[in-house]
Amino acid sequence: MRVPALLLVLLTAACAGPPAPVQNFASSSEVSPTGGIKLSGGGEFGPTDTSAIVYDSKLVPKGAQASATVESSGSATRTSLVVEGMLPHHRYGAHLHTKPCGAKPDDSGPHYQHRRGEVSPSSEVWLDVTTDGEGAGRSTARNDWALDPRELPGSLVLHSEATKTSGPGVGTAGVRVACLTLKKGS
Repeated sequence: MRVPALLLVLLTAACAGPPAPVQNFASSSEVSPTGGIKLSGGGEFGPTDTSAIVYDSKLVPKGAQASATVESSGSATRTSLVVEGMLPHHRYGAHLHTKPCGAKPDDSGPHYQHRRGEVSPSSEVWLDVTTDGEGAGRSTARNDWALDPRELPGSLVLHSEATKTSGPGVGTAGVRVACLTLKKGS
């Protein structure tokens, strides 16, 4: 008796056993088989854990937390931020930075830029977020360019103020108050 080729393939695949379990990471990133990149990070902000570190506990109170995801493929990058437990009715600047978070606010390096030297929402990821009465908020940015897999952003930094530009190549968002380290993940 002849077994159709498709049935033989299905039977062979079934013998391979169940798929490996999926691992979840608080901070993760990966390069997908289609060439896309996914970065993520999050957690409860604390004074020492650089995966989610707080630099100003007046603007980022105890128990505050955040999560960020960056998905990039083809010619687009979409970045999302969710915060909880922050100051109510406050607007925070939020941007991708070049290096992971560290013990000092400047450890995360400058803003990640698609076109070096260009300070604008078309070259950087600006995710300013305004919190509600409970201190929760969310923000999403879409950029018409893909991340360079050789130079990925290392963190998402929350700043004390909303982002403002004061001329070509000059932007401000106040001091760095908290940071999420981004890593490759699923």
